[in-house]
Amino acid sequence: MVSYKCFECNKKVADSYVKKRVRCPYCGSKVLFKPRQTTTKVLAR
Repeated sequence: MVSYKCFECNKKVADSYVKKRVRCPYCGSKVLFKPRQTTTKVLAR
């Protein structure tokens, strides 16, 4: 499941809601993004 976040209020928006409208249901902002996981590189010695 893909989760989106609102750029304005930083709340999670469900994927099913984004398919219907591209607006935040909480604040009405049109800017949504998919948060990415940070990767950590480990050097082998």
